[in-house]
Amino acid sequence: MSVPTARQIVMTYGWNATAYQILNRGMDQWLALGVPAVVGYARCGNTLVAAGGPVCPPAALPTATAAFERFACQHGCGVCYVCCEERLRALFRGSRDHAAVAIGAQPVWDPRAWARVVASTPTLRAQLHRARNQGVVIEAMSPEASGNRESLGRIRVAWLHTRCLPSLRFLADSDVLAGIDTDRVALVARQGDTAVAYLIASPIALRNGYLIEQVVRAPRSPNGTSELLIDAAMRHFAAAGRTYCTLGLVALARMATPMLRQNPSWLRGLMHLARRHANALYGFRGLGSFRTKMAPNRWDSIYAIANEPALPFRTLLAVGEAFFGMPPWCAIGIGLVRAAARQLRQAAPRIAERMGAQAP
Repeated sequence: MSVPTARQIVMTYGWNATAYQILNRGMDQWLALGVPAVVGYARCGNTLVAAGGPVCPPAALPTATAAFERFACQHGCGVCYVCCEERLRALFRGSRDHAAVAIGAQPVWDPRAWARVVASTPTLRAQLHRARNQGVVIEAMSPEASGNRESLGRIRVAWLHTRCLPSLRFLADSDVLAGIDTDRVALVARQGDTAVAYLIASPIALRNGYLIEQVVRAPRSPNGTSELLIDAAMRHFAAAGRTYCTLGLVALARMATPMLRQNPSWLRGLMHLARRHANALYGFRGLGSFRTKMAPNRWDSIYAIANEPALPFRTLLAVGEAFFGMPPWCAIGIGLVRAAARQLRQAAPRIAERMGAQAP
């Protein structure tokens, strides 16, 4: 009997919204013995940062988590499951050896009801009209259409230049164009002959749905382009009979406030500071507002779970290192420098104008 591959397991048992992303390049994979189960992870110091819970048959979840934690222990490591959902939290509820903290929430839609969302949301309809009036059209992109890769790559690079923080890696690799295959849905927004944005969605097998993992637009693409891409994706999913779609985690989302209040006081304080003072680096409020205006059916809380009685600060640092590929304080420092440089560039014309007005 042949051992299933990681992709076969993901395409059969994927339930967590991020399940397919463990196949992205650069992700280490652990395969269980005796049960079809796979975990995508990154080692940071003495912590294995796992991408959600194990991908496996639901009944095998306790066995798979125990085996993965034994594997980590054999390598002198603890485990932190990141971006996991209620199913894994329920498994560890009451465990004295695991600590769960809320890190945000993700919006969820039933694509079959999307047409009603559009009909009942005037602000969304207005954005769709703006993009269409500017001549934006949406096309499906075949994985074999390598001719698109260069133009879309330029969009990606320009989009990254608008971000202050370094490009994320773990569960958020911006270069998934390098790994598009027939499992994913890829859409391109064009204005005339020019590609101005694209969308990538990955399958969630056991939920009969998709995670829209990336919506990337050129800085000068018309208003409403992102909404038009999402609209096209939702209608595509609905036509295929899909019943679940999410745009993924919004870190520190206010929709998760009831769960965030249950976090340890030191972590609540850090999250409050981040939401209050770090919006220029990450855009917490903008991401939440963008998703909220599309009237999701619900918001699901997202967690980080460590196999320790309490989440230690060093584990939080390991999670940050996994996402950035560098110590988190280095990433924050880079972000602050870039944010300051952006403010100087924006202020330069006003300063020059004032100096010109004051000249004799």
